[in-house]
Amino acid sequence: MATAPTSNMDVKRRNRANTLRCILACGRVSQQELARRLELSWPTILQNVKELTALGVVREDGVYASTGGRKAKAYVPVSDARVAVGVDVTRDHVGVVLVDLDGHLLRRAQGNLRFSREDVYMRYLGGLVRRFVETYEAKDRLLGVGISLPGAVDEEAGLLRDSQELELKNLPLARFQEQFSWPCRFLNAANAAALAEGRGSSGDLIYLSLGNSIHGAVLRDGRPWLGNRLRAGAFGHSTLVPEGRRCRCGREGCLDAYCSARVLSDQAGGSLASFFEALQAGDPEKRESWREYLEYLAVALNNLHTGFDCDIVAGGPVGACLGEFGELLRALLAERNPFGPDASYLKECNYPEEPAAVGAALTQVEEFLEAPF
Repeated sequence: MATAPTSNMDVKRRNRANTLRCILACGRVSQQELARRLELSWPTILQNVKELTALGVVREDGVYASTGGRKAKAYVPVSDARVAVGVDVTRDHVGVVLVDLDGHLLRRAQGNLRFSREDVYMRYLGGLVRRFVETYEAKDRLLGVGISLPGAVDEEAGLLRDSQELELKNLPLARFQEQFSWPCRFLNAANAAALAEGRGSSGDLIYLSLGNSIHGAVLRDGRPWLGNRLRAGAFGHSTLVPEGRRCRCGREGCLDAYCSARVLSDQAGGSLASFFEALQAGDPEKRESWREYLEYLAVALNNLHTGFDCDIVAGGPVGACLGEFGELLRALLAERNPFGPDASYLKECNYPEEPAAVGAALTQVEEFLEAPF
């Protein structure tokens, strides 16, 4: 949440930022409507729109029909006047995206790239992003780069404190930053995905990524809640079944051992897509496995809902399939809900592909929108 303005200049900046956000939200709007929505004076709106037009992020778009007086001019955002790049780094994969001021995913690229802390990896990553920017002619409009990493990211200290996935501790974030001439922001991958899914909301949200390992994040008032040791949201290692299946962390009964995507893909030759194809074709074995998976997932989601009392977005590769295959899950959630037969708190993901990269890019977008001058 932004801090309250403390001076006339702060007030002016805040009013300009709110004007731009309102134009982005409306899509097409008149100055009169802006003044009404923002409760600002006509001269203030007039000046803000003039400055935003000069900046190139707003333009005139004809006029509205007359209501008896002079026709009101219409203004629209130039959403791609500024863009940001997001990079999601994992153990075996790199995803790169380009987003505009509206949060729309304009371009994306991805590829298999085994992580290494060696210089050759860092240089390759930097070259990959630079080529991506050049290919889409985004250099002159680029706000910066956001980089999501799997682990405890301490941006203030400039360190990736701990990453089980990358098998390292205390990696300086400068190793990435030095590859780019643009500003960089760093954050945990699950927090980045949560920011993408929760964009535009100032409330609380739980994000649960159902991938080959389970990660989570907590948004409070629209901002990531990191916990005392940067570990908040590690739901994959909460105990679901005491003395149950062995988890990759070495302990028994973790949620990850029951609801990661591997639980399903391992039954289809390592291919999650093949599992769902067989499920859609009515394979009885896959149907039974899916029911068992959803029963465990329903317990976990119900526990999160009763504990946090907020909406939950299920993302990741499995979460992206719940729109088509999640009817049974919603029934199970409604049955378990102690506050009534309601499963509406479970929301479908808006970014089924590269959500962490999108969220990382949006950190640069949001920084610009907070102070577009």
